[in-house]
Amino acid sequence: MTSTDAGAGPLRPTRQRRAVVEALASFADFRSAQEIHELLGERGEQVGLATVYRTLQRLADAGEVDMLRSEDGEGIYRRCSDTHHHHLVCRECGATVEVEGPAVERWTGAIASEHGYAEVSHTLEIFGTCPACR
Repeated sequence: MTSTDAGAGPLRPTRQRRAVVEALASFADFRSAQEIHELLGERGEQVGLATVYRTLQRLADAGEVDMLRSEDGEGIYRRCSDTHHHHLVCRECGATVEVEGPAVERWTGAIASEHGYAEVSHTLEIFGTCPACR
């Protein structure tokens, strides 16, 4: 773990934080902090829910996990890939497909320029129902 916490130095690799990172490595879809906490409990790991939330937030702030908001507003997390991408997420099971969209990149640049914005960034998540859940 190489994360840093604003003003607090490196994120210390405690047993609980390592357990959260190992749990993240065990799945490819997005999961809520509650689901990750339950997974840790099933593995016999004693990690408090607050610790799971804090660890996930720090990892997200450091760019080590993808975090997005589900349709109901809950934060959901998964290990981050190294490339800029967007997500197609199943609203039923959480299955996720990473998509790269040059048209999206062009559109965001054009709309920002049209309104005089500079140094823009964006996120894009598309929610639907995957073939297995339909």
